[in-house]
Amino acid sequence: MEVRVVESPVERGEYAGFWLRFGANIIDGIIIGIPTGIISVFVSIFWSGAMMELQESTIDPNYEASLSDIFVFMAGAIIILFLSLLISFLYYTLLHSSKWQGSVGKILLNIKVTDLNGGRIGFGRATGRYFATIISGMIFYIGYIMAGFTSKKQALHDMIAGTVVVKK
Repeated sequence: MEVRVVESPVERGEYAGFWLRFGANIIDGIIIGIPTGIISVFVSIFWSGAMMELQESTIDPNYEASLSDIFVFMAGAIIILFLSLLISFLYYTLLHSSKWQGSVGKILLNIKVTDLNGGRIGFGRATGRYFATIISGMIFYIGYIMAGFTSKKQALHDMIAGTVVVKK
């Protein structure tokens, strides 16, 4: 009787490179962009009355926008931002910590997110990884570009969260 040992993609060193990950992010951006765009349109329509009043200030030189007009306009923008972040957060954290171990873009490109040992990550680690992606983007996307130059093809957010992206 022969015992067969199966290695994980991490043990084989089959890390997903920059371009696979980039492609997955493009797909995910389109998927997230659709519902956030729809929400943005509805919130904008709801707040259109306040925006119309603010536009009057540019037409009528005697019109002074009140602080409440500006507050209502800013509240709409903040709601759009909050809902966009919430959708993005739930999309990535729930899918990365699920049995699929990746977002729709990663699934379509046959890659997945694992811990450093090749195991599935939990919701907590997926949450940390999500917020670390914000850091990766804030520094002129250098955190993302790092995936093209590190031995395990890890982006900065992977290093912070203790994750790798591997081929299935």
